[in-house]
Amino acid sequence: MRTVSMSQLEKEPTSCLDMAQGDQVVITRNGRPAAVVIGVEGQDWESIQLGLDSSFWELIHKRRAQPTISWDDMVEQLDKE
Repeated sequence: MRTVSMSQLEKEPTSCLDMAQGDQVVITRNGRPAAVVIGVEGQDWESIQLGLDSSFWELIHKRRAQPTISWDDMVEQLDKE
């Protein structure tokens, strides 16, 4: 994780954005963390929105916690119906 001051961000915005493509950049104001810049270059809007949506990730975690069955067991259950 890199750290950049507000004054450095104002002087060199392109450099800071380039840094963010490889690592998270913490922007400081008066020496204290104020924001985090995360590079998203090359991603589509939908991926960015879902990646930042806490309710989406909550749903993913709930689904992953649910029990699963194998493909063969599922086919067997469907054949019984």
